[in-house]
Amino acid sequence: MTKKIFLSTITVVVSVLMLSMALITGVLYEHFEKLLLEQMATTASFVIQGVEDEGISYFDALEEKDCRITWIAPDGTVLYDNCYDAEKMENHADREEVRQAMEGESGTSIRRSSTLSEHTIYYAVRVRDGSVVRISKAQSSVLFLMGGMLSPFFFILLAACILSGLLSYRVSKKIVRPFSEIDLKHPEQVETYEELSPFLQRIAAQNREIDAKMEEIRKQQQEFSMITENMSEGLFVVDRNYQILSYNKSAMRIFGIHSDETHLNLLAVNRSESFRTAVDSALRGRHSQQTLELDGRVYQILANAVCQPDTGQDLVGAVILVLDITEKEEQEQYRREFTANVSHELKTPLTSISGIAEIIRNGIVRQEDIPHFAGKIYDESQRLITLIGDIIKLSQLDEDQVPLEREQVDLLDIARDALQQLAPVAKKNSVTFVINGTHGLVFGVRQVLSEMVYNLCENAVKYNHPGGRVYVSVKQTTDSVELTVKDTGIGIPMAEQGRVFERFYRVDKSHSKAVGGTGLGLSIVKHGAALHHAAIEMDSEMGKGTEIRLTFPKRQR
Repeated sequence: MTKKIFLSTITVVVSVLMLSMALITGVLYEHFEKLLLEQMATTASFVIQGVEDEGISYFDALEEKDCRITWIAPDGTVLYDNCYDAEKMENHADREEVRQAMEGESGTSIRRSSTLSEHTIYYAVRVRDGSVVRISKAQSSVLFLMGGMLSPFFFILLAACILSGLLSYRVSKKIVRPFSEIDLKHPEQVETYEELSPFLQRIAAQNREIDAKMEEIRKQQQEFSMITENMSEGLFVVDRNYQILSYNKSAMRIFGIHSDETHLNLLAVNRSESFRTAVDSALRGRHSQQTLELDGRVYQILANAVCQPDTGQDLVGAVILVLDITEKEEQEQYRREFTANVSHELKTPLTSISGIAEIIRNGIVRQEDIPHFAGKIYDESQRLITLIGDIIKLSQLDEDQVPLEREQVDLLDIARDALQQLAPVAKKNSVTFVINGTHGLVFGVRQVLSEMVYNLCENAVKYNHPGGRVYVSVKQTTDSVELTVKDTGIGIPMAEQGRVFERFYRVDKSHSKAVGGTGLGLSIVKHGAALHHAAIEMDSEMGKGTEIRLTFPKRQR
């Protein structure tokens, strides 16, 4: 601080002195230039008097050598010059000072002389006969006069700088000394400048505030410890270098951590790929969910990034939550197995029912007996066959047993085929299709992709308003292909949007019954997207419609 005060003070002093010198130099220069012009004017008056009395013969006896004297005729011809041969000199009518003298009484200018090859001050006066007498001196004459006066001033400036440096150093030391003697723990008890009292009072207030905050932090830490230690879920808090900052008893139990182990690296707790993937994603700023099998149990790993509370951008670490989902996974597995078994068992008899209903409807038996019932049986059998087909597809997707080869598939062609199949339904519901975009190639299973696009378009038709529209677009970027299906239909409530991809889940069961369907369409889309490593995004607003986007990577893993 002493150095800064010293440098600031000496800088100000030197700057003021230098500015003063510049101003004085400017004033002196202007003063001496004015004196020089006055001297030249006096000389010119003598020369004019001599010319008017004696003519050019006046110059024969002239001994003036301090300045250059030139006599110029009214037409600009040089009649006499005491430094150069007048006959060899060019016409001077265009000289600024000569032109001013001819138009008025006198003229002045400063320029580089072509004759003397240096900057020169010119003063010209018009004689009564119209000729002009011009006096000129080199500009160095002014600088020479100034130099004689400025030399003492430079010595004064140097002495002033040295003196101001010494005084600045002593003053800065004196100013800083009270600061170094302040007791920051008890600032009110320090005797120093009166001007520092508000500053010391502020320090005391901040000390009290810091003590209160520290006490509050201790209480929050105790509360946090009570909550985390009683959680059944495992909890880890890590920094950006994977070092564990905190963990609870459940985490110790799940991963077998001993209480005497401190400063652990999180990757040493569990080395499985799924666990590492979750932690890596969180430390890159992304939310991640992974499943981990450990000691016969199934755990869900939820990892979230922790950022600076002020900016929300600077990553400081991550929080990892470990949930035991063993029972949930078992129930899901039982349900999948049940669905697969029931589907295979019911498909054959339902196909027979469909055939019999078709025979009855075609009139092979008496028409008056059972047309209504036959039609009912046929419709319901078709509905059940579709349901069984969807369940089988979901089961295959769940078990990653899709029995088809992958190939390059054009999503735009797939979308056009789906719209062609749905054209009768769209016409019946007074819904218009609009398709646009570019050809987008995806390496995947054609049948699954067709099923996904068909289900999205079918939902857009079924849950649309009469006279509504369905917009289908395909867009290809550098590293992905995006398919978007947007309708102008009834929309999905915000509270329900997170569940529409669940199996058999229906937002409005009464409306769903009216439009038909199995309730598995979006589930097939979800599982098909997972099969092709595609991302699903949905935007929906009640009464305005729904938009679903599928983004497929060009190169799938």
